[in-house]
Amino acid sequence: MNTNQTLDPVTTEVIGSALLAITDEMSSALVRTAYSPNIKERVDCSTALFDTEGRVLAQSQRLPLHMGSLLGSVRHIHERFPSESLRAGDMFLANDPYHGGGSHLPDFNLVAPIFAGDELIGYAANTAHHSDVGGMVPGSESADCQEIYQEGIRIPPVRLCAAGELRDDIIAVVALNSRVPRDREGDLRAQIAANRVAERRMLELRDRYGTGQLKDHFASLLEATERRIRTRFAVIPPGDYVHDEYLDPLPDGTEQRIRVRLRADGRTLRFDFAGTSPQMPFARNIPYYALAATAFCVVKTMLDPEIAANDGFYRSIELEAPEGSLVNPVSPAPVGARALSCGVLADALAGVLSQAASDQAVAGSAPHQLVIFAGIDPRNGEYFVNYETIAGALGARASHDGLDAVRIYASGAANLPIEALEQAFPLRVERYELLSDSGGAGRFRGGLGIRRDYRMLAPQVEISLSGERHHVPAPGIAGGADGAPGRFVVNPDTDSAVALPSVAREIRLRQGDVLRVDTPGGAGFGPVSDRNPDLLRRDLEQVRVTAPDEQVRR
Repeated sequence: MNTNQTLDPVTTEVIGSALLAITDEMSSALVRTAYSPNIKERVDCSTALFDTEGRVLAQSQRLPLHMGSLLGSVRHIHERFPSESLRAGDMFLANDPYHGGGSHLPDFNLVAPIFAGDELIGYAANTAHHSDVGGMVPGSESADCQEIYQEGIRIPPVRLCAAGELRDDIIAVVALNSRVPRDREGDLRAQIAANRVAERRMLELRDRYGTGQLKDHFASLLEATERRIRTRFAVIPPGDYVHDEYLDPLPDGTEQRIRVRLRADGRTLRFDFAGTSPQMPFARNIPYYALAATAFCVVKTMLDPEIAANDGFYRSIELEAPEGSLVNPVSPAPVGARALSCGVLADALAGVLSQAASDQAVAGSAPHQLVIFAGIDPRNGEYFVNYETIAGALGARASHDGLDAVRIYASGAANLPIEALEQAFPLRVERYELLSDSGGAGRFRGGLGIRRDYRMLAPQVEISLSGERHHVPAPGIAGGADGAPGRFVVNPDTDSAVALPSVAREIRLRQGDVLRVDTPGGAGFGPVSDRNPDLLRRDLEQVRVTAPDEQVRR
């Protein structure tokens, strides 16, 4: 950076805002040109910009969990391909958690170096969740996969575009490994378009400010963000804080613990995960870059929601995670359903931060639930895959109720709108509502989960299920009650109703069958005896609870 202390902080802020605007424009281009409902309707994608050293400059306000994939892939590419080997128009594709910086295989990361003439000025990157990339189950994501080879195609960093020329052979390999190949090609082309938007806009910034000044302001932006967050850390009482959180146990009953120790010294937050359970032989493991993204998101959410999501913030946080543990597995451990586990990881991080910053304390939350529908669509005779994640709820805070029907912390894609779902797939949504009695009681009540009923309109539909907090509900704090657990039921409210396990695959439903998904609820904060009587009456009037005794249940 230029050591001359004449950099205008207003210009730095203007450039920072321009970078964020570029990532938002990238996201719009990606969503509008994508083929699959998972991207164009659920917006399961993210975009970001990086400097020439692979440091994050800005990320679109989409899915914080994707920052792990983007950060990992850019770092792998930056290390594997020296800048002198790169050319304008290159783009690199990667998805592998162990050899490409990804966090699970359906997230395809596309990274483009940006050149002004012959000089590298940064990288544009985006990630998009592809609804099927092969593997043993449609949708490429089942929590009972036992090794990563079962989860789909694995891609180390490879050139998808070379000097601006698309390599159709790479697209052909990806498409051949997918059950819905047309969507794969269309979505990859949308990702290419998004990076090209970033290239144009970054070159406009360069033309306005010049390469040297632009890089100086990039460094100044990161330094300003770092100063801001370390000032916030300075008010946290120094010390060690420890919190345990538990995933649902393994089928044999073995508990799955996430233990986190926070060491605060007034300047840096250090999270140590020693004591966390070993990696499991199922796809609920959390790869390192997903761990990092979740930690960044929880700290930002609880301590400074408005701070810029860039490397100046990220480098103020240190992570120690034992290799071979649930939060830093080694190959070939499967990781496909890591997002559900990250919901519990987020509660572990929020729990330890609640001790260190009690004014921001938050009770346990409820992660989304995953259902994948697949089969032959009788309307056109084509194979379909519908990847659905249905929102859970946020736990209560120390000052207000939790949030209903939301994706918590690092996870942020939308529920698929009913109109889009029914147009694209042979399914009908017959019930979609807040789930009464699912939020834990307390001085402040936990958020409500969702009930969503799907009727099968195809002769046969295969479903895969991945749930969390079916056996270990979101825990209340300070005397608050736990949230309700989640559940899956076939043909509910009938004599043939069947409760399904929280993790299952190759379940075949017939035309007319109904699948009910009840997502778990958030936990309460404080004893319900301290709840404002007006809020108790409101809970009943709004059917948040169905009877007076539900005010104190659980």
